Amino acid sequence: MAGRRKAGAASRHREGGSSAAPRRRGKRSRARIAGITALSVVVLALAGGGWIYLQLNGNIKTFDDGGVSADRPAGSDKGSNVLVIGSDSRSGDNAQYGHGTGDIGRSDTAFMMHVYADQKHAVAVSIPRDSLVDIPPCKLPNGSWTTTKHNVMFNSAFEVGETVAGNPACTQNTVEKLTGLRVDHTVVVDFAGFAKMTEAVGGVQVCVPNDVYQGDLNPNLHHKGNLIFAKGPQEVSGQKALDYVRIRHGIGDGSDIGRIQRQQAFVGSLIKKVKGTGLDPTSLLPLANAATKSMTVDPGLGSADKLISFAMSMKNIDLHNTKFVTLPWRYEGARVAVVKPEADALFAALKADRTVDGQDAGAKGAKPSPSASADAPAPADGKGIAVAVYNGTIAKGLAGKVADSLKAAGFTITGATTAATQDYTHSVIEYGANDEAKANTLATHFPGALLRKSKAPGLSVIVGTQYEQSGGGAAAAPSAPAAVPSSVADKARSADDNICSNLSYG
Repeated sequence: MAGRRKAGAASRHREGGSSAAPRRRGKRSRARIAGITALSVVVLALAGGGWIYLQLNGNIKTFDDGGVSADRPAGSDKGSNVLVIGSDSRSGDNAQYGHGTGDIGRSDTAFMMHVYADQKHAVAVSIPRDSLVDIPPCKLPNGSWTTTKHNVMFNSAFEVGETVAGNPACTQNTVEKLTGLRVDHTVVVDFAGFAKMTEAVGGVQVCVPNDVYQGDLNPNLHHKGNLIFAKGPQEVSGQKALDYVRIRHGIGDGSDIGRIQRQQAFVGSLIKKVKGTGLDPTSLLPLANAATKSMTVDPGLGSADKLISFAMSMKNIDLHNTKFVTLPWRYEGARVAVVKPEADALFAALKADRTVDGQDAGAKGAKPSPSASADAPAPADGKGIAVAVYNGTIAKGLAGKVADSLKAAGFTITGATTAATQDYTHSVIEYGANDEAKANTLATHFPGALLRKSKAPGLSVIVGTQYEQSGGGAAAAPSAPAAVPSSVADKARSADDNICSNLSYG
């Protein structure tokens, strides 16, 4: 299609948290605005301005998706998932912002936006850049594939290939492995475009919880420096907006998690500004132009009509139903570990198209979730299947009780003991590479359980509180449908929240 350009290395050459955050090295203080720049790209869609893309086809760049894994989660008609990656490359127009060099494109924060089937709700799940994850094989510029990397930082996925453009397909593969959800579209946004977007809307209202000085923005300065932000509400744009979303030190506990919360607040304010300004071409065209020039998309969004369809799918989402949450996490040394029970429950809820406030956002409209599933499969015979049982709750004797029930159903029990932690709500079934069919059979005895592929062979079940609450056993009523964990839902932010509320962890 005329006006389209290919971008990316492939086409050219080829884890509540602790009370204190760990200290970071000074050189990591370079602009960390990836989350906010990434989130900003959906503003046009949420504002209902999809039609304007007709004039902007020449701005659209696509990346080579040949590195997307062939081993992917199945697609679903229960909403769609858009991965948005922020790149902090200093190449091209980005060189004028911040300090540093444009050596390798990096993604320091990313988020996955789930747009519900009713097209009236959306939630953005921020993934901290230091989260320890498994990175699946990724395609290198020479056409070969890397081996799986275990327990490494999430943002390193984007750096595979070592080019300024980064590797969006590798990050997409990593997110699909982490979430178990199919990513329908991937968008990469650079921060030069973000700065221009804030200028295009005439500035964005933000709130600063305390006075901030030059030394807070750049610890390498080694002195306090001048005041750059006074405490309280104010309007920022361009470089000033970048400085706001970069700040980590001097606010809250100085963590990247706290910065994510402020970035989410910024995006809510930006969306509110666009909706409040109006939808006329005069106001939208500069914003659309800045946004499309700053983004690189997968081929599925690589034309004006496809972008229009994407935008129109979100135009009826109001401010209150635009939610922001953060992947459940805890500190693990200097990094962030994903808290699996809560994270698995969150992604199971999104897979079931259930909103943060517990509604079933089916295509016919949101409605309260039913208390049980009427069409859950009958418990299956476990003959020939060996399974280890772990009690993931504080209930005494639960592992033995479950083991006896499974024995009666034909299963062979290889062990029954207490899990490493006792904070599981949903039961979790873990299975090896060749045991998926056995896991599905076991799952018929644990309605509502989450299935998780493991690097270790064999089959195990970690029993959660829902099993005990429902009475347990094969004859028990099915567990309640997957729901966003309260630990996540209670901290969710809406785009219409007060800009001065919940700006930092710690």
